[in-house]
Amino acid sequence: MSGPARACRLVLITAAACLLGACTPQTPSVLDARGPAERRVTGLWWLMLWIAAAVFAVVIVMIVWGIVRGRSRSEEDARRPAPWGEPFVVVAGVGVSAIILVGLFLLSLRAMHVLAAPGRHDALAVHVVGHDWWWEFRYPNGAVTANEIHVPSGERVRLVLDAADVIHSFWVPQLAPKRDLIPGRTNELWIEADEPGRYRGQCAEYCGLQHAHMAFWVIAQPPSEFGAWLGDQVRPAGAPPSGLAARGRDVFLTNTCVGCHTIRGTDATGKLGPDLTHLASRDTIAAATLPNTPDVLAEWVSDPQDAKPGVSMPPTQLSSSDLQALVAYLRSLR
Repeated sequence: MSGPARACRLVLITAAACLLGACTPQTPSVLDARGPAERRVTGLWWLMLWIAAAVFAVVIVMIVWGIVRGRSRSEEDARRPAPWGEPFVVVAGVGVSAIILVGLFLLSLRAMHVLAAPGRHDALAVHVVGHDWWWEFRYPNGAVTANEIHVPSGERVRLVLDAADVIHSFWVPQLAPKRDLIPGRTNELWIEADEPGRYRGQCAEYCGLQHAHMAFWVIAQPPSEFGAWLGDQVRPAGAPPSGLAARGRDVFLTNTCVGCHTIRGTDATGKLGPDLTHLASRDTIAAATLPNTPDVLAEWVSDPQDAKPGVSMPPTQLSSSDLQALVAYLRSLR
């Protein structure tokens, strides 16, 4: 296969892969924009793609035309310079290229300016902290959650981004572009979801062994439903509903768990791991790596290194009855 044909085939395969990725519901894609910020990025991406495709097509046509014309010319014609040669090179190779590049540069600056604008000062502000390897979300009313950030749909939300250890990058492909979280420096980003739904996010900056397992969910809810959720999340943990769960609270408070995790309303005030006050209300654990079910939770508590080697959480050695009680208590934290 010739060089131009191979390049053309590569472009078609790449475009098809991008389009298929955008159409797969389980795979978040920058081409499936669900908010105004990402739509601006997507629009710029498509514009650059079509301009690049047009330039590529023109170059291929010129190459083919040159090959065909060169074979049909006599030696005398070949030695005669084309009268339009230099002007064409200057206009097409320099002038048109400069116009395209400058135009795209100005459009990119405009998009960056809009995306960098913080928005209204009265917008909801959520403090986002990246850890190795999980996400912490703190709300103005004192509610704290991990690896799931709830936002009101149709409203702009301002995110204040910090890193607790190394550089991370906050990225929700369907809602907003990437923004780095840098230790010692606070960045900001705004997101807005057009409609209620679940949008997967991911750390987009390599941050260590479990970088690929540092995901999260953005859950957009109708404003009234979000308000009710936020009011529930600020409440401290209630008393365990049963004898087994009550025993599980004692297991939690007398083992290593209490040194790393916070459960508001108890003596547990650890800051190394996620806040577990409303753990049972979350769909996943381990930064969206595992489903939040009793069996999986028990396996995670017993040996987190098996699922995510290198995490800070050590194995917890408990008897089967204590482990069952601890899981019952954790599952009561709604």
